[in-house]
Amino acid sequence: MQITKYIQSCLLVESDGKVALFDPGMMSEGALDVSKLTQLDSIIITHAHGDHFSMSLMKNLVDAFPEVHVTAPSEVVSLLADEGIAATDQVSDGIEFFDAPHESVEPLYPSPEEIGVHYHGVLSHPGDSHSFTETKAVLALPITAPWGSTIKALNLVLELKPEVVVPIHDWHWRDEARTQTYDMFESILAERGITFLKPETGVPLQVDL
Repeated sequence: MQITKYIQSCLLVESDGKVALFDPGMMSEGALDVSKLTQLDSIIITHAHGDHFSMSLMKNLVDAFPEVHVTAPSEVVSLLADEGIAATDQVSDGIEFFDAPHESVEPLYPSPEEIGVHYHGVLSHPGDSHSFTETKAVLALPITAPWGSTIKALNLVLELKPEVVVPIHDWHWRDEARTQTYDMFESILAERGITFLKPETGVPLQVDL
């Protein structure tokens, strides 16, 4: 498996000849060069917030890959349908849902409908949630957020014990804070036999399970 992060929660996942893109949001618009993608089989959107779902980026992706399969919650499916983009809120081959409700962000924003997704039985992406109880071998972990805490994220990993963690949802940090926290997570999780990846924007990481 190869994972490439494009800021915040946007991950390009390549596994067993399939390529999926998770949560192409507004922070990823300048980081993800659609013209350089050679294959895209699936786009998975966990919820409608702008840092996870950019309509302009979606239009560019669908223009480049008109046969791409899009999975999203029903409210995102409706927004896409208004723009002539087909999507589904149902499970499909290689995609399994799990319970990962969006953490409360009220009174800042209403809490959106959200899906947690297991991808090909290997990678789990919970969107904006720390309220989930299962993971596959590779966990995309929201590591900081207005709605959650870094300590809660760490304790969640220690409880669920994935083999590999890739941090997401850390646009809010300056580079120095991100580096320091990545180093601490790497050290603590290594003692428990858990690999903590330290992604750089647009740089592929190889994951061997």
